[in-house]
Amino acid sequence: MKTHKFLLSEKDIPTQWYNIMADMPNKPLPPLHPGTKEPIGPEDLAPLFPMELIKQEVSEERYIDIPEEVQDAYRLWRPSPLHRAYNFEKMLDTPAKIYFKYEGGSPSGSHKPNTAIAQAYYNKMEGVERITTETGAGQWGSALSFACQYFGLECEVYMVKISYDQKPYRKVLMNTWGAKVYASPSDRTEAGRAILAKNPDSPGSLGIAISEAIERAVMDEKTKYSLGSVLNHVLMHQTVVGQEAVKQMEMAGDMPDIVVAPFGGGSNFAGLTFPFLKMNLTEGRNIRFIASEPASCPKLTRGVFKYDFGDTIGMTPLLPMYTLGHNFVPAPIHAGGLRYHGAGVIVSQLLKDKLIEARAHQQLECFDAGVKFAKAEGILPAPEATHAIATVVDEALKAREEGKSKVILMNLCGHGHFDLSAYQAYFEGQLSDHEMSENEINQLIAAIDTPEAV
Repeated sequence: MKTHKFLLSEKDIPTQWYNIMADMPNKPLPPLHPGTKEPIGPEDLAPLFPMELIKQEVSEERYIDIPEEVQDAYRLWRPSPLHRAYNFEKMLDTPAKIYFKYEGGSPSGSHKPNTAIAQAYYNKMEGVERITTETGAGQWGSALSFACQYFGLECEVYMVKISYDQKPYRKVLMNTWGAKVYASPSDRTEAGRAILAKNPDSPGSLGIAISEAIERAVMDEKTKYSLGSVLNHVLMHQTVVGQEAVKQMEMAGDMPDIVVAPFGGGSNFAGLTFPFLKMNLTEGRNIRFIASEPASCPKLTRGVFKYDFGDTIGMTPLLPMYTLGHNFVPAPIHAGGLRYHGAGVIVSQLLKDKLIEARAHQQLECFDAGVKFAKAEGILPAPEATHAIATVVDEALKAREEGKSKVILMNLCGHGHFDLSAYQAYFEGQLSDHEMSENEINQLIAAIDTPEAV
């Protein structure tokens, strides 16, 4: 009998996060102070983050214990299931075995609460009363709103304007959990007002929303800032996904040849891949890892490795990363969670060292893959997740052409129930592809007036 779903019990929820910094052959370069351009210390980050998260950000310990209170919260939705996609394999007529780890069963419908709960907990323990953040499509804002409500904190969310307009029900979900949500750029901050003065019709960007959230946080000692991706501690919190998946692949009697995940800032990709990448780094395995990004925001596939700001205004530390430049304003594609100009430091270093790969996909190709997947497996994927599915389709068809069996694992990071307007637009032919020209990319990169990452 075919086994479609591999389930773990609560005792299998990881009790530690895996920190890949311990096993990387080349450690990332240090972040730099935005003013002095010198390496920053913990005291420079203290206005933004609680000290325990700062310690995790710079830690090189292989495993860090997950607090009991965080484990208790995880039990609301973890462990998440691993599925064998038999119907999708049949539809693609491929000899490949396709597995997917499904993170859509969390309270906010994506992988984001894995770090939101942890960050809210550490803020609560340090006496913080309010957390500010940005969100693109709303998955992160929803997750942090839930986490803040869980631990009794106030939450203030700056949502990229185009997504604020496209995805109104994400705002309703955040409001339900008590969060205050503002379209970014807003008139509540100097950063937002400056952007609006230049372009009153700005669609916004994650970089702009980050600037607004940080500005609000540094104005009040009882307020801290929280980021849903990019930073080392955020990527580490997500490794509960991959640690569970390792056990589940062992239950299935398989081990992946290829692991695929969507890529925005890195947390989605890191969460699934890092525990498997550990096998390459410490056991000599030869698993491939592919980060799937939009062709309209191709920082990994067409960006440059350089120190750059994480926000538009230049308030964050300078990070050594693949970037399109902090002034980049992406096309308003529906995969709002992937519309970020830069990539996490750890993932950037891994790509630089050729330990992982990256692939870019057009919007229509992704929606086509997502619809096929929904027809075969019954789950409507978030637009972000369709990028991984598009890569899986490529690899499955390649396996068919080569007549080779291979095992493919992907992260189905969330459902698309709040993205029905995007699917409606796709079915009505209102969506289009967008790819940046070489001239556009060269202009953006030339405008990055920051130190080289060497």
